[in-house]
Amino acid sequence: MDASEWDERYASTDLVWTAEPNQFLPDLVADLSPGRALDVACGEGRNAIWLASQGWDVTGVDFSPVAIAKAGRLSQQAGVSPEFVAADLSTWEPTTSFDLIIEFYLQVPEALRRRVHRSMGAALARGGTYLVVAHHTDNLEHGSGGPQDPTVLFSEAAVVADFAEIVEPLRAERLARTTANGSAIDVLFVGRKGTDSTHK
Repeated sequence: MDASEWDERYASTDLVWTAEPNQFLPDLVADLSPGRALDVACGEGRNAIWLASQGWDVTGVDFSPVAIAKAGRLSQQAGVSPEFVAADLSTWEPTTSFDLIIEFYLQVPEALRRRVHRSMGAALARGGTYLVVAHHTDNLEHGSGGPQDPTVLFSEAAVVADFAEIVEPLRAERLARTTANGSAIDVLFVGRKGTDSTHK
């Protein structure tokens, strides 16, 4: 889907997703001290808003201006103030570093995915954490929901390769998730920017 199609989808309902953060996010960041965070493909901002409520200084970026406008309204209602940016990840570059970068269900073709991972990974501060959750390649045949285009799905090995020599993998695994329609298969990646010369 392109930005105009997502604009239409976000404009047609109060919330495309729930207002609650992604189910994996609270546990994945529970041991981290709040700092600067980036939410890649933030949509309506639910994860950015939750992180801001936990004391993080958050920037959310998405290519849908309608989603970004909605995220701004929802953050005001929640009494927090993340920065939201309407921008295309195929060209947008962070201008600062982040202690945490989260990326939930960014499902794009491989070439763009690799570019995003390398560009965003380069913006991760030393000692920072990068989280990826997305629909796994196996979901097409063995799961339910999610994109039906195999070119936007990927495996744990693929995401590790994307971040090679940039972000050190701490966890990279295939993850089953219960949904309203059965079960889905996700890929989970947790990486950290090293403090040595290998992970720059």
